[in-house]
Amino acid sequence: MARSTASYALTGKRAVSDEVRARVRQAALELGYTPNAGARALATSRSNVIGLLAQFLPDEFAPAMLQYLQGVTDTARDLGYDILLSSDSDGPGALKRITDSRMVDGVVLLNVAEDDDRLPVLRAAAQPGALVGLPRDCTGVDVFDLDFEEAGRAMVEHLARLGHRELILVSQPEHVVERGGAYVWRLQNAAVQAAAAKGVVLHTVFGAATQPDIGRDLHALLDAHPGATGLLLNNEAAAAALPTVLRSRDIESPADLSVIGRYSDEFARTFSLPYSSIESAPDRLGRMAVRQLVRRIENQVPDGDPYVVRFVHPELVDRGSTAAPTSASRQ
Repeated sequence: MARSTASYALTGKRAVSDEVRARVRQAALELGYTPNAGARALATSRSNVIGLLAQFLPDEFAPAMLQYLQGVTDTARDLGYDILLSSDSDGPGALKRITDSRMVDGVVLLNVAEDDDRLPVLRAAAQPGALVGLPRDCTGVDVFDLDFEEAGRAMVEHLARLGHRELILVSQPEHVVERGGAYVWRLQNAAVQAAAAKGVVLHTVFGAATQPDIGRDLHALLDAHPGATGLLLNNEAAAAALPTVLRSRDIESPADLSVIGRYSDEFARTFSLPYSSIESAPDRLGRMAVRQLVRRIENQVPDGDPYVVRFVHPELVDRGSTAAPTSASRQ
């Protein structure tokens, strides 16, 4: 095999067959070969590093956030890129620093706010960017998100079809909305509209993101609305706390209370959650964002092609926590 062919297989500068690429990578693995990042950057004007800007905020449930990080990092690794993670509270400053210094070839933003102050910096940067989360203005970036509006409708309509007429929706803390977490009101507003259309009473509340506060919130809600036969959760901390709350009140799901959450299948397994849920698809969204970003980095997207805004359709994963209400439900 020619030396140039091996180089193309490792760098991706030119197309080679999957068979050749696999043989070269296997040989490199057996020889313990690691590309010299500095030399590669000089030769290609690329660092093969993707910047990932994310914050672990106190009002968001950290285990849920980690799943988005994993989707991004795993996909980047599979495509031959390393990740530079910045959790700096000064998001615009951190972004300008890493893009001006050419430390990265492209950037993925998490924790996207409706009017995100990092976006003007990203649009002005030489590197392309991809977002997991929907801002108000999607100009100049590729955007990927769950269809939260459809998720809210699906949750309400599923229980309405079963005959439920009074529901509770627990959302993220209110200050998540105040700082621009539009996904909260996108789901809530759609759920409210769907409930009105179906003649369902829907009590909407903001819940805490930490224990023991969210446990107290759930107890208070169940006390305040004894006629509610269904519980909708757009709050991962509430979902994680709910089994303990229901056990302490001798409430069984779905016999006494139907429950639908919004979280990933992996999250459900991690916390042993028995509740049906809308799949939040954090790993899939991370994969979509990184793959599109790498296409732009490697000039696989023709000049002038429009930026994309793509929504993942919500899938209801049935774990048997919903059923028609009975005369004894929550009475």
